Amino acid sequence: VKIFAPNIEQRDVVNHLKGSPTEEKRNVLVESARLARGNIQDLAELKASEFDAVIFPGGFGVAKNLCSWAVDGKDCTVNEHVNSTLQAFHSAKKPIGLCCISPVLAAKVFPGCEVTVGQDKNVDGRFPDAETASAIAELGCKHICKNVNESHVDKANKIVTTCAFMCKAPLHEIFDGIGTMVQEVLKLA
Repeated sequence: VKIFAPNIEQRDVVNHLKGSPTEEKRNVLVESARLARGNIQDLAELKASEFDAVIFPGGFGVAKNLCSWAVDGKDCTVNEHVNSTLQAFHSAKKPIGLCCISPVLAAKVFPGCEVTVGQDKNVDGRFPDAETASAIAELGCKHICKNVNESHVDKANKIVTTCAFMCKAPLHEIFDGIGTMVQEVLKLA
């Protein structure tokens, strides 16, 4: 297992204690290294031939830095290294795992694929971003409704997705869904 991140400036920096943006500037690779405890490489160095699969976590970092979904929605652009990484694994018929908001990366890069970001309706207030499913459909992809503890496998494209924090759920349910995504990726590897 190796961890990679793009060597780019973050779109913005948020003070999570206050819930507001700051004027501070940070680098995605440097911030990712903090989370990975230093064991990380620039995404530009990733070679699909050296790995059996790739998994992208989710979160606002994906929607703001790996692509511009947070600002542009379905009209977003995908970071060039993220795009080339996805294309390389897809071309090599190696599995791709995506959770939380990151399934939109596949929806943007692979028209016609199947992904899940949970539900397409705000069921019991648990899916406040349910409109993301409609945007995925507008991109020419099929959104598959799944519960937070489940994942979806697009066998034709070897793409495995789960909604994670796209659902307001207890952490153990989110953990279970991410676990099923990882298990399914490993089965395809």
